[in-house]
Amino acid sequence: MSHAQTLIPAQPAPKQAHKPITVARITGYVVVALWILLAAALIAMVVSGWDPEKFTRYGPRYLHGLYTTIMLVVISVFFGAILSLPLAFARMSKNKVINGIAYCYVYVFRGTPLLAQLFLIYYGLGSFRPELEAVGLWWFFRDAWYCGLFAMTINTAAYQAEILRGAIQSVPRGQHEAAASLGIHKIVAFRKIILPQALIVALRPYGNEIILLIKGSAVVAIITVLDLMGETRYAFSRTFDYQTYLWAAIFYLSMVEALRHLWAWIERRLTRHLKR
Repeated sequence: MSHAQTLIPAQPAPKQAHKPITVARITGYVVVALWILLAAALIAMVVSGWDPEKFTRYGPRYLHGLYTTIMLVVISVFFGAILSLPLAFARMSKNKVINGIAYCYVYVFRGTPLLAQLFLIYYGLGSFRPELEAVGLWWFFRDAWYCGLFAMTINTAAYQAEILRGAIQSVPRGQHEAAASLGIHKIVAFRKIILPQALIVALRPYGNEIILLIKGSAVVAIITVLDLMGETRYAFSRTFDYQTYLWAAIFYLSMVEALRHLWAWIERRLTRHLKR
């Protein structure tokens, strides 16, 4: 067996290859510089236009609007998730009638704007006041907050149903066959084997849907719900200061960033066994 008699002397690190300056790199530098200038200008405008009197007067209203927005999103996502489960099963059903009804529901609420759905519920159902009073539901549909919550719930349920359906169908068929070969009941297999794998696949689309719902919730301000955008419109109507909308944008951006980091942490936590 041969072996080395002397050690190879240390060698200097290889020189880094010189990257040529291209038009794409110059364009990228210019765009980044413009974004930095824009951010600096926005910060300067906020600092220079700071008014303690407006902050004291409208700050609590912004916090109330932020709370209303968070409650609308959380409750609508929760009830939308409950409603999406039977919808997803109906979409996967072999019964053409059940599948067709679920398909029409998903098609309509995913294919029409949330604003149009909100108007149809808040203004359209007002035409059926006698019928709603007869069944005891008028107290619900006469309130703008409940109408906004209902519109957001049925809208997100359609999206969540498709997310869940795609995630369940992405689980390999071999998982079902392995559970059946072990004598595991279908319901138990779905709850303990199929659904956990499907939820990991659906985790990131769920996060995207919640982010879209946070931003889409601003439309409820049009039907007089004093959410974050509603309070912003109120503050602007009293001050005519464009910075009221800038602060609203900062609040929305903060909510989205907080949710993004929370979702990334949850994803890392649930998929740590998949990392090598």
